[in-house]
Amino acid sequence: MGKTRDFTERPKPGPGRKSKKQKPPELPSKIVERKQTSRRAKKRLKKRLKSQQQVVIQKNKDLESNGESDVVSDEEAAVEGFTDENQDWLVPTKKSKLNQDKEMDDESDADTDSDMMPDEFEADEQGGSDSGGNEDDSGSEKMEASNDDDSSADDDLLPVEKAAKKLKKRQREDSRLEKAEFQTNIAQTEVFSLPSGQQIQKEMTESPDLSLIKQRIYDVMQVLGDFKNRREAHISRKEYVSRLKKDLCLYYSYNEFLMEKSMDLFPGEILEFLEANEVERPVTIRTNTLKTRRRDLAQALINRGVNLDPVGKWSKVGLVVYDSQVPIGATPEYMAGHYMLQGASSFLPVMALAPQENEKILDMAAAPGGKTTYIAALMRNTGNLFANDPSTERAKAIVGNVHRLGVTNTVISNYDGRQFPKILTGFDRVLLDAPCSGTGVISKDTAVKTNKDAKDIQRCSHLQKELLLAAIDCCDSKSKTGGYIVYSTCSILVEENEWVIDYALKKRHVKLVNTGLDFGKEGFTSFKEHRFHPSLKMTCRFYPHTNNLDGFFVAKLKKMSNKVIATEVKSNEEESKDDSLRYEDISSSLEENAQLTKADHDVPKQKTKVKPKETAMMKRDLKRKKQ
Repeated sequence: MGKTRDFTERPKPGPGRKSKKQKPPELPSKIVERKQTSRRAKKRLKKRLKSQQQVVIQKNKDLESNGESDVVSDEEAAVEGFTDENQDWLVPTKKSKLNQDKEMDDESDADTDSDMMPDEFEADEQGGSDSGGNEDDSGSEKMEASNDDDSSADDDLLPVEKAAKKLKKRQREDSRLEKAEFQTNIAQTEVFSLPSGQQIQKEMTESPDLSLIKQRIYDVMQVLGDFKNRREAHISRKEYVSRLKKDLCLYYSYNEFLMEKSMDLFPGEILEFLEANEVERPVTIRTNTLKTRRRDLAQALINRGVNLDPVGKWSKVGLVVYDSQVPIGATPEYMAGHYMLQGASSFLPVMALAPQENEKILDMAAAPGGKTTYIAALMRNTGNLFANDPSTERAKAIVGNVHRLGVTNTVISNYDGRQFPKILTGFDRVLLDAPCSGTGVISKDTAVKTNKDAKDIQRCSHLQKELLLAAIDCCDSKSKTGGYIVYSTCSILVEENEWVIDYALKKRHVKLVNTGLDFGKEGFTSFKEHRFHPSLKMTCRFYPHTNNLDGFFVAKLKKMSNKVIATEVKSNEEESKDDSLRYEDISSSLEENAQLTKADHDVPKQKTKVKPKETAMMKRDLKRKKQ
């Protein structure tokens, strides 16, 4: 069969293909040691060469004057650029500074373009640095030494980056020139003149020039900012403010009442506030944590072509939607109850309420159900949640949203909130998002600009006071986990916010506590001639021009006792006394009328036994009412 081969003894393998590695490239020593000259160094070298040429010219002049013109060396003549025959009478012409600078720029650009070419001035620079030069060159070297790092950094940039840097510099210069061109006449003259009566009458009869009105608004604002220096001598501040108010009403289409209130609230920020009301707030959605998480919801919506981001660090469930390829209120996720379309400012009252699991909570004005479902999500469908709204039509929206979002711990009712303490009490926490004038959501409802007046604000304020007292009466001060009431409105007016809270502090045993919201502005403790309780600084205000949210007010109250303040009882007794006196006055007037009619009919006077009986009956009725 033959001899079998023994494979145990293998010859050592030689150098294979992989083991033959290429050696690192070896560059010539000249290229390795070569140091690229910067642009500024090249300019300095040109200056030195120029100074050397001037020194040679001066030597030639001295030699000509002494008759020793033949002493000039060939090297110096080569530097000057003339032959031996004509160097005695020819003098190099001085180039204009403009051409010289242009040539320097061209040469510097050529140097930057040909970075890989060998430097022709390297050896000369090393020799020229020892020659010293004149005092101006040494001074310029000292001044430019600090900028060597910047120049070397510029040389390291790519051509595209250099072009971008030049473009940015040009844009900055253009913007500066544009600001200088559009400088107002008040910056030049330092005095602004109000329009005359003829100009005002002409504006009233003709269609207004909005650009002219806007410029006048800015001018008046600058005058009021530096009133002492820019005012007219015979015009008071009141006249300037009146002119400004009329121009703002005309330009932004507000009525004078609401504009006056806004100017009182934002004396220095009125333009920012009005401009913010002209822009709609971004669309925000709230994740329903009963069915999904925010990360999963965001990923699902991004896959459907929705561009979104978290609403901010202060919320763990909010998302702001920038644009969408599909209707955001008709996606499968929306139909399945994974999120709720809700303004970002509506998160704030629920966050301040901080509901806990297994509590008994009341939402007194709940429609359309955004805050109610948020409370249920925080409670994780435990405890009891009562959602009340006086409007039957709006209560239907609560039913729809509760079913869609999978809320199972909610009871929906349809009562007047002022009468709710007579129906049910003993709640751990109460949320009152009171009906208001809507001055904080003008961007959503522009009709508020013109259809609100003092009577509407007074009516809203009175209703809010009654609702807040009812909410406090519904809450239980002996609750182990709660005893809190949160009051909120979408209004910026003091009459609907601080005044209402200050009224409740006087009428019930409550105190203000921290809302737990770490942003927003403090509430007013004093406004114009009014003074409020010092603890009102714990309330929070949110504005569209500072927080990019709807105008909102949030206050959190802690109920200390279920008893009603004695002054409230006294006032009720005084009202009953007034009622009895009123009834007595009515009875006496009825008695006098009866006597007159009897005298007319010649009926003998019977001193009436009926009237005292009637008054006694009225008094009995009053006692029963008191009982």
